[in-house]
Formats: sequence, C-alpha cells, structure tokens
Amino acid sequence: MIPTHQRTIYFGYGSNLWLHQMRQRCPTSKYLGIARLKGYKWIIYDRGYANIVELSEEEKHAVADEHDYSKEVWGLVYSLQPEDERRLDVNEGVAHGSYSKEWIECEFWTTSSERAGRPDTSKKPGKTDMLVYINRQNVREGKSKEEYVYRMNAGIRDALKENVPRMYVGQVLRKWIPDMEDESVKEVARRQALEFEDER
Repeated sequence: MIPTHQRTIYFGYGSNLWLHQMRQRCPTSKYLGIARLKGYKWIIYDRGYANIVELSEEEKHAVADEHDYSKEVWGLVYSLQPEDERRLDVNEGVAHGSYSKEWIECEFWTTSSERAGRPDTSKKPGKTDMLVYINRQNVREGKSKEEYVYRMNAGIRDALKENVPRMYVGQVLRKWIPDMEDESVKEVARRQALEFEDER
C-alpha cells in the first residue's frame, strides 16, 4: 500500500466518471474501483454541474418499499498524486468557491485484476475516507449545461462498465442527464474535459 501522505483517495461522482477526462486532467492518477456514499443525493445545482446534498436525519431513515438509490451517490475512485490533486482543485474551482474539499467515509469496492478490473459489488465493501468536492452552501437545483450532458454521458458509459448499478443511473442520473448527445457541443466538451473553464 502507498503511504497515505503520498496519495489522496478521490471519489468522483460527476463528469470525472469519464475515465478519459481523468486521464487528461490528472495524468498520474490511478483508477482503483467504485464507491458508494450513503446519506447524500445527487443533483445538478444552479451552476449547471453536479453537486451532492447531505440528507436530513429524517430523510436518511425514511423507510422505502424497495431500494432507494436517491439516498446514495455512486462514483469512481482514483488515487491522486499531489500534482493531480492540485490540478483537480483548479478544475473544480476550489479557489473561487465552486466547491470545497471534504474527506468523507465511503463504501469501497476495489478492482480485481483477475476479473478484468470490474469491482464485485456482491462482496462486502471496505470503508475509507475519500476526498469529495462538494458545495454545501449552494444546493439550489438547476439545469445541466449542454456540454456537461455530453461529458456525463461518457462518464455514465464508463461507470456502467465498472459495475455502478444500472438502477442508480436510471433512478438518479437520468433525472438530470438525458440519454442523448448534441454533437454540436462535442468539441467544447472535449476542451472542458482537458482544462475546465467555467462558462459563466
């Protein structure tokens, strides 16, 4: 195991589900597996990008007839070297208040080299604190930017390949991200994947 002071374990739940984008933004990052953060919900907030919102205690403990994916957030997990983390801070707009950084405990399923890298969610997960970018002050819901829909759909395809539950995608992400792509925004999306610039 790499000493924790040499790396950061990062939980990506938005467009950083897209493995290509992470390779572009954080060249020395390493994909480790998938994770689940319980007690939060996934939204598009009014900047047009993904955010997560912590549920109230009442919401967390409300009983549902079937599994409610709206009360949890799934994402891909990466290890970051210090330079990767610095790059990610810039892309996430930490200095401008777009997101803040928190370390939150997540359930974690690692990749398995014997199974071509796909994490096995039928097994009991581990638990570890992970870096999460979150904006707790601005939780106003909004509409996704068109180029972000393109990047999210690329991320959703990768997430499904890595065993993020299809029901989570259907119940949660598809509420905000239509399963369609506007080719006219493709080049903008690819530029944003490489080096994000807030459109506002």
